[in-house]
Amino acid sequence: MASDMNDDMNGEINTPTERPSGDKKSGPKARSAWAVTRSVWFAMFMREAIGRTMTDRMGWFWMIAEPALLLLVMIGIRSFIRGDKLIVNAPFIPWMLVGMMGFFLIREGMMQGLGAINANKALFAYRQVHPVDGVLVRNVLDGLIRTVIFLLFMVGGLMLGTDFRPDNGFQAIGGWLSLWLFGLGLGLVTSVLGSLVPEVSKIIRMLNMPLLILSGVIMPLNQLPHYLLEYLMLNPIVHGLEYIRHGFFEGYQVVHGTSLTYFWAWTLSSLALGLLMHVRFKERLKSQ
Repeated sequence: MASDMNDDMNGEINTPTERPSGDKKSGPKARSAWAVTRSVWFAMFMREAIGRTMTDRMGWFWMIAEPALLLLVMIGIRSFIRGDKLIVNAPFIPWMLVGMMGFFLIREGMMQGLGAINANKALFAYRQVHPVDGVLVRNVLDGLIRTVIFLLFMVGGLMLGTDFRPDNGFQAIGGWLSLWLFGLGLGLVTSVLGSLVPEVSKIIRMLNMPLLILSGVIMPLNQLPHYLLEYLMLNPIVHGLEYIRHGFFEGYQVVHGTSLTYFWAWTLSSLALGLLMHVRFKERLKSQ
């Protein structure tokens, strides 16, 4: 894999040699910057994919087991919380599964960013490789894997007699991509913060469970008092999850105050901030 990557990245270095003006034969053409970048991303993607599939098999298992176990727990206590009666025009289990998969998509985008720079330090010897490349590649790969897992859950639900097909396919797909972009933006920010200030990684990991609860993943927020809901709606994840749920369940009554504009403001801001941080601290991240 290292030799393939070496070949891909040396494309920019092999510039054409000058020939006399009378020589009609042209030397090898230098590849454009975009062509080199594509080669770098492809080589890093294959390296990451092989590493995830061959050396981290427990990671694959946990990606499926975590939502499945949480789903089983909630099914077990559904009769006590009367989940079906708390959600308007949406079955409780599919409603919760859509929220869980969307939340995990954002969470893993953020978490993948934390380790992306350290995992690719050896590649910074190539001048074509930048710290931001590892974050982008990791998030694309994780997004693809989680999309496949989500589809598997939908197929499994259909086989068990539960219809997981979205009522509005375009909104469901748009919501899924929006959640992935927000996770990418958070990953860009956390990758820089986690590398420059190691304590940040510990804080972010501690926030995972509180965020799961406060984002309305496993329990509907509509039942909470207005004064409390007002503060919880500051969390942009709530808005993203409610949007994708509405795509799956067209008659679903979203939480009061849900705003796609608010969610996208957070998404674009996180992407812009993350990219600016990578530009500002690029050399420092490479030299660590």
